Amino acid sequence: MIKLLRIGPGSRPCTLATVRHSSSESVNPSQARVVVAGAGLLGNSVAYHLADNGWSNVLVLDQSKIGSGTSHFGSGTIGLFKPTPERNIVVESLRLYQKLHQQGHEIGLRRCGSLNLAQTHDRVIALQRRAAYIHPTGVQCELVDSETARKLHPFLNTDDLQGAVYVPDDCIADPAAVVQVLASEAQRKGVKYFEGCQVKYINTKNERVHSIETDVGTISCEYFVNCSGMWARELGLLSKPPVRVPAYPAQHYYALTTSLNLPTDDDNLLPCIRDYDANLYVRQFDQSLLVGWFEKEAKPAFENTKDIPKAWQKHLHQDHDHCVPLWEKAVDRLPVLRELRMPTVRNSPDNFTPDGRLIFGESAEVKNYFVACGMNGNPLQGSGGVGKALAEWIISGTPTIEMLPFNVQRFLDLHNNRQYLQQRIREVVGRQYAILYPNQSEYKFSRKLRCSPLYSVLEARGAVFGTKMGYERALYFDSDYRRGDPLPTLPEGSFYKPKFFQNMEKEYQACAQHVGIIDISSFSKIEIKPGVQSETEAGRNAVLDYLQYMCANDVNITVGHIVHTGMLNERGGYENDCMLIRQSEDSFFMISPSSQQTRIYEWMSRNLPDDASVQLNDVTSMYTVINVVGPKSTLLMSELSNSDVRLAPFSYRKLNLGYASDVMIMSFTHTGMPGYCLYVPSEYALHVYDRLITRGRDYGARDVGTLTQRFLRIDKFIPFWGDELTSMTTPFEAGVFYSVRLDISQLKKKENFIGRQALERQKRDGLRKRLVLFHVEDIDIDKDVWPWGGEPVYRNNEFCGTVTSAGYGFASEKLICLGYISRPKSNAGSTITTEFIMDKDAVYHIDIAGKRFRLTQHIHPKAAMASALGRQDSNKSYRPTVVKEKKQNQS
Repeated sequence: MIKLLRIGPGSRPCTLATVRHSSSESVNPSQARVVVAGAGLLGNSVAYHLADNGWSNVLVLDQSKIGSGTSHFGSGTIGLFKPTPERNIVVESLRLYQKLHQQGHEIGLRRCGSLNLAQTHDRVIALQRRAAYIHPTGVQCELVDSETARKLHPFLNTDDLQGAVYVPDDCIADPAAVVQVLASEAQRKGVKYFEGCQVKYINTKNERVHSIETDVGTISCEYFVNCSGMWARELGLLSKPPVRVPAYPAQHYYALTTSLNLPTDDDNLLPCIRDYDANLYVRQFDQSLLVGWFEKEAKPAFENTKDIPKAWQKHLHQDHDHCVPLWEKAVDRLPVLRELRMPTVRNSPDNFTPDGRLIFGESAEVKNYFVACGMNGNPLQGSGGVGKALAEWIISGTPTIEMLPFNVQRFLDLHNNRQYLQQRIREVVGRQYAILYPNQSEYKFSRKLRCSPLYSVLEARGAVFGTKMGYERALYFDSDYRRGDPLPTLPEGSFYKPKFFQNMEKEYQACAQHVGIIDISSFSKIEIKPGVQSETEAGRNAVLDYLQYMCANDVNITVGHIVHTGMLNERGGYENDCMLIRQSEDSFFMISPSSQQTRIYEWMSRNLPDDASVQLNDVTSMYTVINVVGPKSTLLMSELSNSDVRLAPFSYRKLNLGYASDVMIMSFTHTGMPGYCLYVPSEYALHVYDRLITRGRDYGARDVGTLTQRFLRIDKFIPFWGDELTSMTTPFEAGVFYSVRLDISQLKKKENFIGRQALERQKRDGLRKRLVLFHVEDIDIDKDVWPWGGEPVYRNNEFCGTVTSAGYGFASEKLICLGYISRPKSNAGSTITTEFIMDKDAVYHIDIAGKRFRLTQHIHPKAAMASALGRQDSNKSYRPTVVKEKKQNQS
C-alpha cells in the first residue's frame, strides 16, 4: 500500500469539533441552505468563502474524514507563471493563504521563488511570450541565463539549458494543513461538518436541487456543490437528470529523497524547479527534495475497478518500469541525486479533465447544482481561487469572473464517457508541461467521435483534422497529398510562420478569386418553436416575444430573413453570438459557435416561459453545413439548382440542390466574404458535396480549412466568440453596434431585453475599453515570431491592452491583431473614445516574446484594408444588413 506523505515543513493539523456520524446517532441534520459534498481543499474553500460572506447555514459532508481524499497530497507549490485565466485563479488562492498565514495559522506558507527551465529554442520563445504578457500584471519574472539559474539553485545541471525564467514570488505551502485550517475557520464561522456520511442521491424538483439523500437521512437544501474529487463524476450521475462532470483520476507520481541536509531558513530556501522539457518539477521539502512528474503519457487510475473505490489507497500499486525513466530524468537535472539510492516513488492520483483546465460552475442539467473539481495535478494551487469564485457565483446568482475557460458547461455527454476519459487523460497529464502551439496542438487520443458525413471524403482529399467540442474539423488541406499516399498529419508546431502556410494561401486564393468550400458542420444549431400553448393568441406570439427578450437586436424580421444578434446577461456581456433565421411567423432556426452547444441551450432553457409556450430542439447533428465562399459561388450554385439562388443579403430559402431536397441556403458566410451557407440534411451531404466539387472544377473550387476561415474573419475585423465576445464584453465594446437595437417602439415589444439597462448606462456614460484592429508593421513574417494572442499592447510605452486573437491577413498581406484597448494607468478611469484611439500622436507597439513591433490602429475594417492596400476601393466592410418588409399590421 502507498504510504501517505505529509507535504509541508512544520505543519500542525488543527483539531476540529466536527459532527461525526455513528450508527447510534439519532439526531442528524435535515436542512441546510447549501450542502457541499467533499471535505477536501475545494469543498472547504467553498464552505469557508460562503461563511466569510455571511452564509452560515452550510453543511459539508464527507464519506470518510476531512482531508481523507487526495487533495492534501500534491506538490504544495503555488506558481504564478501561468496563462492569464489560470493565473487569476492562482493569485486569489495565494491571497487567501497569505491571509490565513497572517492570522497566525501554521500552513507552511513560504516564499521560495521558482525557476522555469528551457532546453529548446521553442521553449525559450514560449517562456518569453508568457513573461511578456505577465509583466504588465505586476507579477515579477526575469529571464535569466543558465549561469544565473545555477547560482539560484546550486544543484542544477545547466549544461543543456538555453535559458530560464525566475519568478521570485512563487510559494510553497502544506496542502494538508490548509485543508484543516479552512475547515476549522469555516466551522468557526458557523459551517457544520458531517463525517462518515455518503451521498446516495440528489433529488430534484422542476430540474432544481431539492434535497440530498445520504446513508443517514435526507437533507433539504437550496444549493448543492459537488466537490467530491475523484468521485465527482460518479456522484454527478446520481440525480435525475444526471449531471455531467468530465474528470477522471490519473496515476500521479512523486518521490521524496533522503535528507540532503539542506538549510531550511527562508533566506536559503531553494527555488522550485519546473523542467517542462523533462516533464518534472522539484521543490525543497525540509532538508530533502521532493520530485514529481507530468509524464508525456500517463496511466489512468482504477482501470480495473468498476467505480472509484472508497478505500482507494488499496488499489494503487507501484509500476517500477514506468517510474525508473522518470527518476533518471530527475538525476540528469540534479546530479546530486546520483549519490542517493532511488527512493520509493509514490502514487497520488489526481483528477484531470479532457482539456486540462479546471472545472467549476453551475451544471447545465440541474439548477443550483454547482461543481468544482479537476485540479489537474495541483489542488492547492487553484482551490482558494475556485472556492472564492464559486461562492460569489452562488451568492450573487451570476459569475463574477470570466468563466468560459473553466465552465462545466463547455462539455457534452461524450466527454463524460469513462472510456473516453481514461484515454484522453493519458495525454492531458503531459500537456500540463507541453508547449501548446496556438492552433497547432491537437489531441492524439479519444478522436474520431463526432464526424461529419464528409469526414472520410475530406480525409481522402488531404484534410488535416483538429477537434472542437469533440467534432472533427479540417484545419487545412495538404495540397501535395495524392490518393494512396500516407495520410497527412499536422506537422510539429511553430511560433513562426506555420509550416502549412502555403496550403492556407492557396485556400485563401480560392475564396478570394474562385470558390472555397468549407465544412463547418460543428456549429451549434437549435430550433425555437411554439410549445403547447401555441393555439392561443399569446401562444402564437410566444416565440417572438421570447426572442425579443433574449436578444439585443430586433428579431421581428420578415419570414425568410436572417438577423445577427447577441444574447446578453444583465451586465450587457455576451452569453451567445448567433444568427437567427425566421422560418415562419412563429419559428426560428439559430446558429451558434461550436463550443456553445451545451452552454447556450442551458441559458435559453432557463429563460423559457413557465407556460411551456416555447420549445427548444437541438438539431446540431441533423445538418451538414457547407460554406460556399467566393466571387464565383453564385455561378456554381446556379448550375446546381433550378431555383434562383440570387438571394437578398441575409436571407434564406429551401431549395433542391442536385437531387437533394430541402437544402437551406443562406446568403451569408462566416468569413465576411460573398457566398452561401448550405444547411444540408445529413443524408444528402455526400451528394451535395460531390456536386459542388465536381461542378466546381470549372470555377476553381478548392477545399478550405477552418484555420484559413479564421484568418479571413480576423482580416475582416469580425470578433470571435470566446476571444473577443465573452460574458465580460459588451456589443458596444466589441464595436458591433449594429447588433443592438435600443430604439425599438413598444409595438415591437422590444422595450425590455436582458442587458438593456447595462447597455443604456454604457451608452450614456461612455466605454472603458474598445476593440481595435491592429496591423503589425516592420515585422518579417518569414523570420520573426508571429503574434498568436495574449500579447500586451502599449500606447506611448504605457500598457493599454491585450491581443485577443491574431492571424495573417491575406488580403492586406499583413499580420493582424484584434485586442481591447483601455486608458493606461496614467489616465485610468476615463472613457475611451475614437479620438483617443486614433490620435495621430499615439504610437502603439506589441510585445511579441520580448521584442516590440510598431502597430497601426484601426476601428473600421474598410479603413484598415484601404490603409494596407494603399487604395480606397477595398472590399466593403462586413456589417450584416437585414432586409425587412413592413408588415401590414404595423404602422
